[in-house]
Amino acid sequence: MLFLYSCSGNSSNGSTTNDSITAGNSPAASSESGKASLQKAWQTDTVFTTVESTLYDPANNIIYASNIEGDASTKDGKGSIGKIKPDGTVVNARWVTGLNAPKGMALLNGKLYVADVDELVEIDQNDGKITKHYPVKGAQFLNDAATDGTKVYVSDTKTGNVYVLDNGNISTVATGRDGANGLACDKSGALYILDGKGISKYNVATKQNQFINQAVTGGDGLVIIDDSTYLASRWQGEIYLIKNGKEQMLLDTKADSSNTADISYIPNEKLVLVPTFLKNKVVAYKLSY
Repeated sequence: MLFLYSCSGNSSNGSTTNDSITAGNSPAASSESGKASLQKAWQTDTVFTTVESTLYDPANNIIYASNIEGDASTKDGKGSIGKIKPDGTVVNARWVTGLNAPKGMALLNGKLYVADVDELVEIDQNDGKITKHYPVKGAQFLNDAATDGTKVYVSDTKTGNVYVLDNGNISTVATGRDGANGLACDKSGALYILDGKGISKYNVATKQNQFINQAVTGGDGLVIIDDSTYLASRWQGEIYLIKNGKEQMLLDTKADSSNTADISYIPNEKLVLVPTFLKNKVVAYKLSY
């Protein structure tokens, strides 16, 4: 059960609080300054169902949120995608329906690509209609997605593979990545992978791996802030800031049984967007570092 959940309506106004969350003591918590913190900015009502992933779309100034709704690995047609404004107002909790167990998402050329069990689903951003399905042969638990601006990458946590969608074709770019989950691409298009061994920069052409951090292992969401600063989440309820290779825990919500799944980030507002999975809401935190 834990593996399956470790991966990625109606209008409603989010509620705002001023709770402050700072780094706590942890075996995997260190920092050059130790001054980074998160402060809760807003949270939605519990209008989502098993919300696994968030993704900010800067072109349309909107946040997408994926709802698994049923079992995390079952093709049951219950999954959906919601839309939220950057102030926490829920535009539509079920903007797209008819998915299975949607998790990580990526945006490319006006399309939203969603990791959905064993396929990448392409959705038109203008009208929310599903336009294409890209089956991934051999996939068992597709989890996160990322784009380098021309291609879409997707991870499979169960098989440890990373695939790429390039010109309509799916191929494998990495294998043996135990617990492969969070994916991100930097401005140059380089691919980063968060798996059971930590965070690494992966050269798709040469298959060479360069570790960024090996303390934050088994994570879920991965965000690149700049070439030396990253955010990573663990599904159980932890968020870390990694700067110059050193990690600091910013958030620990395990005691509240509030998950921190596939996070996203709004750079201009320094807002970390947290899908809380079983708590059925999205929470935003202001990042200071």
